[in-house]
Amino acid sequence: MPFAAPATPVDLKRVRVRLIKADERAQWDVLMRAHHYLGFVALVGRSLRYVAEIDGHWLALLGWASGALKVASRDDWIGWSPTLQWQRLACIANNSRFLILPGERVKNLASRILGLNLACLSQDWQLVHGHRLILAETFIDPARFTGTCYRAANWVELGHTRGFSKSNDTYTAHGQQKRIWVYPLHPQAQSILSGAVAHPALPRLEVKMMVLSDTDAQALFARLTAIDDPRAKRGLRHQQRSLLAIILCAVISGAQGSTAIGEWVKRLPVAMLRRLRCRRAQDGSYERPSEPTIRRMLKAIDIEQLERQLGGWLQTQGERGEPIALDGKVLRGTRSIGSGKDTLQLVSAFGHHSGMVMNQVAVPDKASEMKAVKPLLDAMELSGRVVTADALHTQTETAQYLVEEKGAHYLFTVKDNQATLKADIASLHMEASPP
Repeated sequence: MPFAAPATPVDLKRVRVRLIKADERAQWDVLMRAHHYLGFVALVGRSLRYVAEIDGHWLALLGWASGALKVASRDDWIGWSPTLQWQRLACIANNSRFLILPGERVKNLASRILGLNLACLSQDWQLVHGHRLILAETFIDPARFTGTCYRAANWVELGHTRGFSKSNDTYTAHGQQKRIWVYPLHPQAQSILSGAVAHPALPRLEVKMMVLSDTDAQALFARLTAIDDPRAKRGLRHQQRSLLAIILCAVISGAQGSTAIGEWVKRLPVAMLRRLRCRRAQDGSYERPSEPTIRRMLKAIDIEQLERQLGGWLQTQGERGEPIALDGKVLRGTRSIGSGKDTLQLVSAFGHHSGMVMNQVAVPDKASEMKAVKPLLDAMELSGRVVTADALHTQTETAQYLVEEKGAHYLFTVKDNQATLKADIASLHMEASPP
């Protein structure tokens, strides 16, 4: 048995931390279950198990699991939006178990083990799970521990939890607040996780399914109720607002087109079906709308009315400080009202990284696109954001509106339509300046 006190005093320089071997897992689980004050059942999500040893004798056990879904102090410290949180939560690992095995107490042993573990954690995570980590977190019960070893290992204390535990999709209040500690595994962890533009250190992760909270669902459905239902009243199986909420959440999660949305719906857990107010069957189960039902709703809905109602809500789901792009598009196979033309011109404002359309307005022609900027952006919160646009919008009036009225920054393209400005820029010889 590897768990036995070493024959000689522990030399911290000889302590080694490694991943357990496959045939050691049962023993690791037994020891954790027997000696940790919380006991042990399993590690949540993706996980790693470590052992700290000296000359083959086990000194401590460490367990890492997927990061907690929502932690207010951590999320505020990172500064990320709900959209980025869904996309990048996999870059956080939680030190859910740390056990110094019974035996003689050794000064600085715990902080030494933590330091060794953190040095190899991200690389080991990549070997096992296919990507590196950006941040480590843990929760400490202040009634039992002061967090001295975490502080000595340079962890950062952020605050405390609200005292809830999560089981499947249910949160239960237990009143035992825990202290939240984090350790950046990259020196720019905060800006990498919260940045609107993907940092090279971020792994290419599959976009996670959007998790809609009860509060978010209530705010969303309050807006959807005001949208007219174009369908005939007879034979309706699904509420319009439920279908629209499903479509919206699927698109935010990365689904494109009715087929992808239909596949997304098939993977929805029961909790999300409830929050999206899907139809209940006689046996109490939730019915999932089919792909044809979704397709018919996409064709029938008044898109302009939908955007007017959802623009503000979408902005709350977008990335914090995300740059906004202005762009005009001609939709083929559409007809502008009163124009007699078979095309519809739209001017949109959308997030650079998330791709979410925050608002859009219809214009009769290309020349009217410049006049659409103010009605397009008036309702949007742009303070401190960067707004980009093509050469058509490189106008003094637009720049003044963004800076003086919206408190935003701008990045415009300069082409031959602004010959004097283009010549002035050329005279600066900016190609000789560093990026």
